[in-house]
Amino acid sequence: MARKMIDCAKVPNDINCTLTIAGTEDEVLDAATAHAVAKHGHADTPELREMIRSGLEDVAPAVA
Repeated sequence: MARKMIDCAKVPNDINCTLTIAGTEDEVLDAATAHAVAKHGHADTPELREMIRSGLEDVAPAVA
């Protein structure tokens, strides 16, 4: 299963957020949306979710 990530530090924001979230696409989308609402004051809208989805990047699996 491909892992995805999103990095707040790559998106201009007023609080200098540096949170990075990784997991499955659905996990990251849900967590990033909750974060955007709770910490950045956004509303949970289809437009926000699409903006987040478009910013997802592939991430290589961790190697132990």
